[in-house]
Amino acid sequence: MQILVIQKIIGALLILFSATMILPMIVSMIYQDEQLFIFVQSLAIPLILGSFLYYPQRNNNHDLKLRDGFFIVALFWFTLSLFGALPFVFSESLDISFTDSIFESVSGITTTGATVLTQINELPHSILFYRNQLQWFGGLGIIVLAVAILPLLGVGGMQLYKAETPGGFKENKIAPRITHTAKALWYIYLTITIACTLAYFLAGMSFLMLFVMPLVLFRLEAFRLMMRVLLILIARL
Repeated sequence: MQILVIQKIIGALLILFSATMILPMIVSMIYQDEQLFIFVQSLAIPLILGSFLYYPQRNNNHDLKLRDGFFIVALFWFTLSLFGALPFVFSESLDISFTDSIFESVSGITTTGATVLTQINELPHSILFYRNQLQWFGGLGIIVLAVAILPLLGVGGMQLYKAETPGGFKENKIAPRITHTAKALWYIYLTITIACTLAYFLAGMSFLMLFVMPLVLFRLEAFRLMMRVLLILIARL
């Protein structure tokens, strides 16, 4: 097993994940909800650790085997669950335990929609956005996103793609190169998300929900939210 290459990839994935804190930081600055420092901390911790893991091995380009891919995906999902929980842990407005924070993070990246939070509509705007952003990334898989980006760092992505993709689909490529396949999947995902955002805009949805609702479209809880919306619409008729 290529331990040092695995270290390099986990580091690169942590650096990539740290960048996902930027959008919630922007939301926090817009709405002044006093959560900005929380996301600065949540960005800095995986960024520093990821840099520490990646840069010593940045020129290590040994090939990965399939078992390495499975190990990386399993390890990163575990790592992502921990680091994804940081905003929930640091936020004093939530007042939930570390275990509940981990649960909320795992629920997000697996798109199950389960939650331990109550009165979700009263959450700080940036926390609400982050919670749904986490589920949006989990919808297609942050590993698939990484496959599209890691070749820029000198890392092949085929083994990661095979380990991340369920069922027989992993043997069917949309494009000849696996990076092109990953990019094509994300282009489709983004196109659907943008189309939903435009539809909600035309429907007159509020500014924050205009960006939050499309993020939850691909998760199981979206069906519950859609049913609530339908019931509200029916009640108005």
